[in-house]
Amino acid sequence: MLLHGSCHCGAVHFSVESPHPYPYQRCYCSICRKTAGGGGYAINLSGRAETLSVEGAEHKSIYHAVIDGEPSPGERHFCRHCASALWVFDPRWPELVHPFASAIDTDLPIPPERVHLLLDSKANWVEVEAGKNDKCFDGYPEESIAEWHRRLGLADKEGPAPQRL
Repeated sequence: MLLHGSCHCGAVHFSVESPHPYPYQRCYCSICRKTAGGGGYAINLSGRAETLSVEGAEHKSIYHAVIDGEPSPGERHFCRHCASALWVFDPRWPELVHPFASAIDTDLPIPPERVHLLLDSKANWVEVEAGKNDKCFDGYPEESIAEWHRRLGLADKEGPAPQRL
């Protein structure tokens, strides 16, 4: 599925092919919550990095979150004017890019179930609204974004092998 996205002020626009476009995974870690998650969590999608096309790249900046006292290699791309979170790229998985669902302008499909992850980092004011088929994890689930889509028969035929973010 071709996804189109942008920042709030319109300075940055992007597109990316996503074989796994369902916004099912809610991350409650403090990094996602503070950089992209006004509701207490952020939703990352999965796209093929080689298909990422950006207009207005000169208007974006990159943030490397500090994890255990060290800068993460993961690049959190955001608009330097309006601060909209756009996507995460991690050179450890160069074939993947993870756009934030909040930056996507394309209508996304509604997931039949959701995964709530890193609940051990959840802020105390956040109430997890889990449905009856949802799964909750204190850490990362074993199932990758690609594997979740494949298990439910929702993945496009093309795409990278399963990887964990």
